[in-house]
Amino acid sequence: MRLIFEKGAFGRRGFKIPKKDVPIDAKFPQKYKRVKEPDLPQVSELDVVRHYTNLSRMNFSVDTNFYPLGSCTMKYNPKFTEKIAALPGFTDVHPLLPQLGGGGILTQGSLEVIYKTEEFLSEITGMSGFTMQPLAGAHGELTGAMIIASFHKFNGNRRKYIIVPDSSHGTNPASAAIAGYEVIVIPTDENGCMDIDKFKEKLTQDVAGVMLTCPNTLGLFNSSIKEIADLAHSVGALMYYDGANLNAIIGKSRPGDIGFDIVHLNLHKTFSTPHGGGGPGSGPVGVNEELLKFLPIPRIAKRVDGTFALDYSYKDSIGYIAPFYGNFSVILKAYAYMVYLGKSGLIDVAEKAVLNANYCRVLLKKYFEVPYGRICMHEFVLSASKQKENGVSALDIAKYLIDNGVHPPTIYFPLSVVEAMMIEPTETESKKTLDNFVELMIEAAKLAQDSPSTLHDAPKNMPVGRLDETKAARDLNLRWHSKKE
Repeated sequence: MRLIFEKGAFGRRGFKIPKKDVPIDAKFPQKYKRVKEPDLPQVSELDVVRHYTNLSRMNFSVDTNFYPLGSCTMKYNPKFTEKIAALPGFTDVHPLLPQLGGGGILTQGSLEVIYKTEEFLSEITGMSGFTMQPLAGAHGELTGAMIIASFHKFNGNRRKYIIVPDSSHGTNPASAAIAGYEVIVIPTDENGCMDIDKFKEKLTQDVAGVMLTCPNTLGLFNSSIKEIADLAHSVGALMYYDGANLNAIIGKSRPGDIGFDIVHLNLHKTFSTPHGGGGPGSGPVGVNEELLKFLPIPRIAKRVDGTFALDYSYKDSIGYIAPFYGNFSVILKAYAYMVYLGKSGLIDVAEKAVLNANYCRVLLKKYFEVPYGRICMHEFVLSASKQKENGVSALDIAKYLIDNGVHPPTIYFPLSVVEAMMIEPTETESKKTLDNFVELMIEAAKLAQDSPSTLHDAPKNMPVGRLDETKAARDLNLRWHSKKE
C-alpha cells in the first residue's frame, strides 16, 4: 500500500491513504458475518480497572508473599535491574540493526553486555565459553543434549544412552529423549544421592552422557561427584550439569572444576531475574574448551579494535537454536545483578541460602519426617508421611499455607520421597519471614494430629472451596458466562 505524507486529516505532518488504494468491495464471505451483535458487557473504565486490580490482589508473587518453592529459587527480583533493562539505549535497539558501521554504534553496548555476561558466567562455572541463546532452562538442557550428540557424532561414536538419577528434574530425561537418546534412571541410595554402585553397573561404552543436578533436588551435595565424573570420562561419556541449584554453591564451587563438561544455568533462578510465567526465562549453556566449536551460532566476538560483532564461522556448530541472541532483557538484568553484587556478594548469596534452609530444616525436623537427616544445601525435603497416618496429605498442608498467605512449597517431588514437600527459603528472606513460615508448618503438623478436618477444608478463602486440580486439567471447560445463565 502506498502511503503519502501531506497536510490532511491526520494533522500537519500526518498521512492519508489515497482513495484509489482502498478496495471498494472486500467481498467478505457471508458465512463469517455475524447475524447478531456480540454479547459483550457494557462497563465503565472504573469498573474494568477495579476488576483487574482486585484480580491482581488474589495472586501470589514474590513481591507480596513468601514463596518457598523448592528447586525453583523463587527469590526477590531487585527493582534496580528492571530500571536498567528499561533504559532507552537498550529498549530502542532493534535486533536487525547493523553490528558495525553507520548504525552499528547503536548495537555495540548490547553486544558488549552479552559478551561480558558470557565472561562472568564462564568464570563462575569454570567453563571456557557460553551461548546466551537458550530461552529457558529446558531449552538450555536440550541445547546441551544436542551438543553431546554432536560431539559423539564428530568423533564417530555411536552412543545410545543418557544416565539420570531418579531425583532429576523431569526435563532432564525429556531433553535427552528429544535429542534422540534412551534414558537410564539410577535410584537414590540411603544417603540421598545417586547410587554409585548401580551407576557403575549401567555405565558402558554406549553411554553418551550423565545429567546431574549438584546439589541434587533433595538439597544434598554428592560427595562422590568427582568419582562419578572420572568414571563417566573413562568410558568417553560427557558430564552435564543441570544448573537449577547453582544458587547453593555460587562462588563456592565451580562445576567445571569438579568434572562437568557442559553447564546450563537459569538466569531466572540464580541471577534473580523474573521466573517462568512471571517473565521470559533464560537458560545459557557453557562448555569446556573441547566443546566450544559445537556452540550455537552466532557467537559474540570481540574484534582487535575493541568492537563487538556476530561470528558465524563455526562449521561444527549445532546451528541456530533461537531467534536472534536470546532473551536480551533477562540477560541484561542478570549482568546488572552480577556487577552489583561482585564476587563477595555472590558468595554471600550461597552462604545465606544454605543458612536459611538449614535453619528451617532443624526447626521442623521434630514435627515432620526428614528422609535424609543431614546438613542440606539451599533446599531440603520433608515428608508428610507422619501426617498421612491421620489422613492428612502434603496437599492438605499446602492448601492450609495458602489460607495463611504463604505459597506452598513444591509437593510430591522428588518422586522418590513419599508425600514430599521440597522447601527452598532463598537468601532474600528475613529471619522474621522464616520464623512465621516455621510456625505455620508446626501449626499444620499439630492440626493434622488434633483436627485433621481443618486441613481437609482448606483453603477457606476460596469462594468455591477447594478446587479439584486434576479435574480442572483433564476436563477443561472455558465458557462465556452471561447474566442470562
